[in-house]
Amino acid sequence: MKLTKILFLGAASAMMFSCSAPKKLKKCGENYTRLDSTYRVLLLDNAKCEAERKAAADKIRLLEQQLADNKKNSNQVMDQLKDLSVISGAQAESIKKSLDNIGVKDAYIKDLQSAINRKDSMNMALVINLKSAIGNLNDDDINVKVDKGVVYVDISDKLLFKSGSYDVSDRAHVVLGKVAKVILAQPDVEFMVEGHTDNRPYHGSVILDNWDLSVKRATSVVRILQNKYNVPPSRMTAAGRSEYMPIASNETKDGQSTNRRTRIVILPQLDQFFKLLEKPQE
Repeated sequence: MKLTKILFLGAASAMMFSCSAPKKLKKCGENYTRLDSTYRVLLLDNAKCEAERKAAADKIRLLEQQLADNKKNSNQVMDQLKDLSVISGAQAESIKKSLDNIGVKDAYIKDLQSAINRKDSMNMALVINLKSAIGNLNDDDINVKVDKGVVYVDISDKLLFKSGSYDVSDRAHVVLGKVAKVILAQPDVEFMVEGHTDNRPYHGSVILDNWDLSVKRATSVVRILQNKYNVPPSRMTAAGRSEYMPIASNETKDGQSTNRRTRIVILPQLDQFFKLLEKPQE
């Protein structure tokens, strides 16, 4: 633009010096005015073009930035889709297997709970039947209870045996007959007969000690249940506990009397639970 102005002024000066006549001078002045007007128009057009060029450059930079941002976002989306495709391809089977395992374990827990509920229902029915069969016997002589899911029938020593003896009394035969009737009505039930003593030392020619006495009392009860009331021997176990599982203090006579007892333990049907536990767990 500066070069154009210099050329313009030079040309104007030459014309002015060459015009000797006023007419020519006037004509040169008109030409100068016209050229100056044209120059100013050119300046305005140039400024407008410069502004438009700058605006266009700014727009190009904005578009380039938007394009870069879009490319970055596209790459992120592609990475995410790639991750999703990896999960769907490599881990979908594992996820499905895990979900299947959760379903299996849930069913397994439900089976266990159902077995426990059945067992609890059977135990309650058994307790009710035993108490109904035994009738009005003194609770101090015979007690039926459920403890931690196991049914116990405690029969006092004075009801079953004479002191220091393992011969079963006639009164005890009646009680054992009632118990046998309920047990026979439950063909799947197995039980253990436990003999218990107090802590007083026992010595005799036939019975050696409290261990011996507790075992002989248990076997005496088992023999009556088998021989007189036809309880299958395969469903019974005889055991002696001696003095080592007291339920009262041996410091008093009443406590010693309480500890001298025969306990019938209805054994849990553990085979059902073992079968459940043997199911393969993933």
